[in-house]
Amino acid sequence: MKLFFTLFISLLFTTVQAQENLNLKNGVATEGYDVVTYFNNEAIKGEKNYTFKYEGAIYQFSTSKNLEIFKKNPEMYAPQYGGYCAYAVAVKGEKVGVNPKSFQILDNKLYLFYDSWGVNTLEKWNNEGEEELQKQADENWEKIVKKKS
Repeated sequence: MKLFFTLFISLLFTTVQAQENLNLKNGVATEGYDVVTYFNNEAIKGEKNYTFKYEGAIYQFSTSKNLEIFKKNPEMYAPQYGGYCAYAVAVKGEKVGVNPKSFQILDNKLYLFYDSWGVNTLEKWNNEGEEELQKQADENWEKIVKKKS
C-alpha cells in the first residue's frame, strides 16, 4: 500500500509539473483548436466528442480522422513551447498566451503567436528572422522548463 501511495504521489507530481509548461485553458491545449488542421494551413476549432489526452493536455479535433492522425504521431502535431507564444519565448524568455488563429508551420512544427491589441507577434517573428528567433526560443524554452523542474 505504501508503494502504491508513493507511486501515485510521484505520478501526480510529474503530471502537475508537466502541465506548468503547457498553455491550457480548462486543461485543453490550443484553446480547443484542432492541431492537425494547422498543417493544412487552417485554424479550425475542435469538437468535444473528438478528444485525446497527451502529456497532460487534452487535444480536441474537428473530425475523427484528425484524431486518429494525431494519435499516430502526437509529438509532430503538439505545438512548440507548450503552446505559448513562440516570439515571446524567443525575445523575452517568457510564457505568453496566444491567439490560436495566429500560427506558423516551420520545419514541420507548429508555432503559435500572440495577436491582440495591435500587436501581431507572428509578423514580428517573420520580419525579425524566424530562423534566428527559433534558435533563441529553443534555448530559452530549455531554461524555462529547467526552472520549473
